[in-house]
Amino acid sequence: MRVGIISDTHSQISLTKKVLEKLKELEVSHLIHAGDIGDVKILEMMEAFGFSYWAVFGNNDFKLRGLESRYNLFFEPHYFKISQKSFKLMHLPYFMTPDTDIIIYGHLHKFQLEFINNRVFLNPGEVCARNKPYSEFAILDIIQDGYIVNYFYRHIDSDEWNSKKEVLKSV
Repeated sequence: MRVGIISDTHSQISLTKKVLEKLKELEVSHLIHAGDIGDVKILEMMEAFGFSYWAVFGNNDFKLRGLESRYNLFFEPHYFKISQKSFKLMHLPYFMTPDTDIIIYGHLHKFQLEFINNRVFLNPGEVCARNKPYSEFAILDIIQDGYIVNYFYRHIDSDEWNSKKEVLKSV
């Protein structure tokens, strides 16, 4: 099972489109957005690309309030399952308790990955390239004995994506 994870798009339509195109190319079937979406057009694009997706409100998503019944948009923390794995999705890293298999968060605009007691804590970084000239995302592959996390980043003046891979084995 391949899950794309993005956060902090902050209304950057063209940067988000490039990320979604790369996720589609990499055959991601599920998409998670960890908040600070910024614009309803980003939700529309996520649907148009055909991903099964989940998104949470970020601290800058006040103008999207009221759209939760139209999109798969939730208040944080939001709990759900994909392929027998439990997820907790939030924007602000306030609910970091290890009460699910995978804890996804945003807000910090920095890729972070920890594997503690067979639990994944993952922040995919920022799509918007606000704090640095890079657009970032992650892919989480759920495998039989653990997870593979691929971190992707692209300088905004380049078309080339770079990546780093981490294999997380359950004990």
